[in-house]
Amino acid sequence: MLSPIALEGSVVALEPLGLTHVDGLAAAAAEDRASYGFTWVPDGADACRGFVEAALYAQSDGHSVPFAVRRRADSAIVGSTRFLDLELFAWLPVGPSGAGGQLPTDDNPPTVAEIGSTWYSASAQRTAVNTECKLLMLGHAFDVWNVRRMTLKTDARNRRSRAAIERLGALFEGVRRVHSPASDGGLRDTAYYSIVADEWPSVRAGLAARLQPS
Repeated sequence: MLSPIALEGSVVALEPLGLTHVDGLAAAAAEDRASYGFTWVPDGADACRGFVEAALYAQSDGHSVPFAVRRRADSAIVGSTRFLDLELFAWLPVGPSGAGGQLPTDDNPPTVAEIGSTWYSASAQRTAVNTECKLLMLGHAFDVWNVRRMTLKTDARNRRSRAAIERLGALFEGVRRVHSPASDGGLRDTAYYSIVADEWPSVRAGLAARLQPS
């Protein structure tokens, strides 16, 4: 399976998620929960512990790489994000599991992936935190793993999240109706976006430009 990854920029450090992050995540999630209407965010230390344990279990299955997001300016944990749905193209040799029968490994990295399960504290929203998180993660995916496609998706009703994804330069692909349980207890339609390898140089330049001092 893939080894845990640490990524660091000037604004944030993405640390391999672990139980040591529980208290920091609980504090981040408690700042102001008004913006979490369409996103499930753990509430309280017990819920954050369960969130981390579930993420680590998914990581052990070989299809997810979760992170805690640390803001470098004050060393505070300000949220979490992850790579998920890591797969190999189907023409690869058949193995024990995964698309094409194989789990991604460091020597045989994924060819398609998703960035998701992302949430930030209120103080980190509408700052450079998300921009740099995406630049670091997309850079690792396209430049180190050499993925061919990255997926991003959100509740179709979540205009704020959709606008953030579109600002990255991702292409809207459509809405998958009645796709999954919604955070409010109903069923959600999911808006799908993607970035493919040929688009990455342009996306990278745009993200880097947004991080430059004005």
